[in-house]
Amino acid sequence: MHCCKKFSLLLQRGAGLLLRCALFVWLFAATAYADGVSVNKAEVRQGENGYQLSASYDINLTFAAQQALTRGIPLYFVGEFSLTRSRWYWLDEEIFQGGQTVKLSYNVLTRQYRISRGALFQNFASFEDALNILARQSSVTIPAELMKKDGNYTAAARLRLDIAQLPLPLQVNALTGKDWALNSDWYRWVIRPAEMTVRGEGKAE
Repeated sequence: MHCCKKFSLLLQRGAGLLLRCALFVWLFAATAYADGVSVNKAEVRQGENGYQLSASYDINLTFAAQQALTRGIPLYFVGEFSLTRSRWYWLDEEIFQGGQTVKLSYNVLTRQYRISRGALFQNFASFEDALNILARQSSVTIPAELMKKDGNYTAAARLRLDIAQLPLPLQVNALTGKDWALNSDWYRWVIRPAEMTVRGEGKAE
């Protein structure tokens, strides 16, 4: 009888341990694959004609967004960039602001995903491949003369779903719920052209 009780206690402890491990794995997966858009990396590149801001994002579509996409409803994302110069004697000066709309769509007949930028487009066999392209955003070239070598600048980037281009019934849902909360918020980092030191540790606001 004593052995049976001891064996039963061991089973209970083992079951409890397995439950805690399963819960830990579930929480880790939920955190790792949380719905939404967040900045993974942001930087500035210097070329012959000037500077270019770029950012890469972690994108996890919500269930509602994935359902709409697979039913043929395109999703429009806007990648935005800005650059301001710090001035101790006055408000910061915005010297650049730009954005680009990227269309993510799915063709039910061909079972292909498409990324479109204006008249340019590219087809993909898998959703992951299309998402990887959408996740990489770059600004147009910023003329070198706009950035003084001795200045301090703050760059900012964000990626957001353009709710205004959803069908009207979905626009209502997007305004009243979290099913369409796909916005990275602004991510900021410091640029010093004199040193070309780019601080990747920005802050989301």
